[in-house]
Amino acid sequence: MAEFQHTVARPASLNGTALHTGNKVTLRLLPAVADHGIKFKRTDLQDEPTIDARIDNVKTVERATTLGEGSVRVHTVEHVLASLSAMGIDNAIVEMNANEPPIGDGSAAPYVQLIKNAGTAPLEAPRRYFEPREPIHVETKSGSLLVVLPDDKFRVSCTQAGPNGRFTQFMSTEITPAIFEREIAPARTFVFYEDVEQLMDKNLIKGGSLENAIVIRGDAVLSKEPMRFSDEFVRHKILDVVGDLALFGQRLRAHVIAVKPGHGPNTELARALSREYAKVAPILQPRPIPSGEGGMDINEIMSFLPHRYPFLMVDRILGFEGDTKITGMKTVTINEPFFQGHFPGHPVMPGVLQVEAMAQVASIMLMKMAKSASRIGYFMSADEVKFRKPVMPGDTLFITAELIKARSNRLAKARCTCVVNDHIVSEGELMFTFLDR
Repeated sequence: MAEFQHTVARPASLNGTALHTGNKVTLRLLPAVADHGIKFKRTDLQDEPTIDARIDNVKTVERATTLGEGSVRVHTVEHVLASLSAMGIDNAIVEMNANEPPIGDGSAAPYVQLIKNAGTAPLEAPRRYFEPREPIHVETKSGSLLVVLPDDKFRVSCTQAGPNGRFTQFMSTEITPAIFEREIAPARTFVFYEDVEQLMDKNLIKGGSLENAIVIRGDAVLSKEPMRFSDEFVRHKILDVVGDLALFGQRLRAHVIAVKPGHGPNTELARALSREYAKVAPILQPRPIPSGEGGMDINEIMSFLPHRYPFLMVDRILGFEGDTKITGMKTVTINEPFFQGHFPGHPVMPGVLQVEAMAQVASIMLMKMAKSASRIGYFMSADEVKFRKPVMPGDTLFITAELIKARSNRLAKARCTCVVNDHIVSEGELMFTFLDR
């Protein structure tokens, strides 16, 4: 069953003091429509401008994450974004009458409570997820290392280490609304004493105190209240990771491994995710079946391809993009003959037949380019072939092929992908030669 996007059910507000500017601020959380995303609205400025919470708008990462568009800025957005993301809010307006949210007690707990006060409401639009196909990593000269690995859930494993390895802590957890509220949101921000003077010199932490931050001096921990967790520092680092990665704009199904994270490395990882998503986003878009011109029905397909049942692996061509890209589809049913002998009792479409489906779709594109259906395409090689998820009866394969190399009208190479329910199930680069019938 598809998951739906959510927003807050009704407005809710929070008053307090900003950490770095020390300003008094009122923050209101307002509902928004589907695909709106998270936007910050400055009601203290003329025309009440808004800023999209996305990675392209990150301006600075000095002890906090600052967003900006034009001359408008909002500072220290990570706790708000972490709470919205982890608590399942995809679309909302964050309205403020200053340039920085309230710091509260230095944790995200006040924002979790704000969201609970507002309630949540589903929207009539599917929630979109990004599942990285390959590891993605960011490494900095200061020793930070962040890696994203494929996973079917959103997990964060984090190692926090202070100067000279002080207060090294580790935690690994799945991020769900219940886990975030109980285990991550209450963790407070912290600072090492030797950094305090530098921050003050930079005109920061004007609203900072032992009521909203933990100060580490040597081996001593200075705080208005006892530590909430024995490993509170690494939990707060996970909070920041979740908030900064929310700027990527897509929900993650992945395992994030972070060693000595910070706002700089976190946002660099969000940029890397954005670049990787841009490569596959056209493949993962919903694909309605077109009618009229642009596609090919089964009879037209058979006029191009010599294949017939049970080796015809494409039911329809949905359309062409110029001369170099094609999209086809195949409906996989339990009546397929290969299910009788391929894992009886647990029917799975053979991967080699998915490759065959890619090859047939690519052949149609290449023969259309040559304006001739009088030739037969033969495999020469299949490179970088990967099978990522099983294909079951009832699935619909959306098959794309894109020309990446051609030599005369006899040799061609295409990058091909099979997608089911917006997830890539198989892919590869196929090379063909064409001979006259």
